Amino acid sequence: MNRKLWVVIHRWLGLIMAGFLLIIGLTGSLLAFYPELEGWINPELYPTEQQGKPMMSLAQLALRAEQLQPQAMATRVQWGAIGSRAVYVAPKINPETNQLYSLPFNQIFINPYTGEQLGLRQFGAISQGMINFMPFIYRLHYELALSDFGMWALGIIALIWTLDCFIGLYLTFPAKSLSIKRQRIHTKKSWLARWKPAWLIRWHANAYKLNFDLHRSGGLWLWLILLTFAWSSVYMNLWDTVYTKATQSVMEYKAYWTEFKPVDDTTNSPHIGWLLAEQIAQNLMAEKATTQGFKVIRAVSLYYNKSLGVYDYRVRSSRDIQDHGGQTQLFIDANTGAFKLLLLPTGQYEGNTVTTWLFTLHMANILGLPYKVFVSVLGVAIVMLSITGVYIWLRKRISRSAVN
Repeated sequence: MNRKLWVVIHRWLGLIMAGFLLIIGLTGSLLAFYPELEGWINPELYPTEQQGKPMMSLAQLALRAEQLQPQAMATRVQWGAIGSRAVYVAPKINPETNQLYSLPFNQIFINPYTGEQLGLRQFGAISQGMINFMPFIYRLHYELALSDFGMWALGIIALIWTLDCFIGLYLTFPAKSLSIKRQRIHTKKSWLARWKPAWLIRWHANAYKLNFDLHRSGGLWLWLILLTFAWSSVYMNLWDTVYTKATQSVMEYKAYWTEFKPVDDTTNSPHIGWLLAEQIAQNLMAEKATTQGFKVIRAVSLYYNKSLGVYDYRVRSSRDIQDHGGQTQLFIDANTGAFKLLLLPTGQYEGNTVTTWLFTLHMANILGLPYKVFVSVLGVAIVMLSITGVYIWLRKRISRSAVN
């Protein structure tokens, strides 16, 4: 391999990514504590759990949201990590104009004990104030707050990042000796012994050497987790294209976007209502738990996917690995109630198991507080790697300019 060529490629890929990784690292550092910060900033949206008191079911919350906001159609009810009950909504079609109603919100927060409306917000719209601070940070991290364009842009950056992880690792390997004298010295050392300096930091060296060591050594020590976050970012942004094709090429992997075809539905609601959909899904999930050998712990969400004509019922089960929430999914036809698909987070398909681990690690939703702290610090480390990389490039550029 031409090492000089890979140095140039690494340099320019790093410069392309630097600004994006600064944003990703800083926002990711906050998002490691998303539930805690969200609950602290907006306590009015998250009522305290009241042990022993009956709560409204997911379907009841969906119907309550539509009762509170008649121009809205419930699309998903989510049981959040801090006891929240958020109902996601979309505008209904106005029968008089055949146009969608205009809604300044897509989330309704409801007290699950009383049915009281606790708040409204358009997820991520920072113009609405601090109620959207953490959702805005999430959107900035996920899509640069630029919707589909930002999502695709960060997906491409994630692909570049994944590739550059391997290039950066290769460049830490000992270079072949250029002089006979150095070659004689290196032949007396093993390859690992010559690689050892790449793992060390010369804390008392000059600014350039210190930044170089922080960049090289920091990337080495964190290499595996950086690769994990880079590739999981591909999943989160290019899930239905690059990630799916790459995963299916090496292992069995199924997801709803690979199994269902879009449907053309112009109605405001499906034939199967929320209450019946929840009942059917609960019964089917119980049956599947018996036949597939897993235990249902609690319901997590119920989602009406209008574009695919299905209800997506999710629970936390014994197949889930995360600290909170759940990814055990069961799909039923929204018009007939017929069973469509069961997807288990682990133990069903290899590709799904790998994807669950990638997603859970990326979301800092495993191993409790220690891993949350680690992911938060990792965000700062990504910023450090970006800054030191740019600093090294600038110093070399200045030096070449001085020579010329």
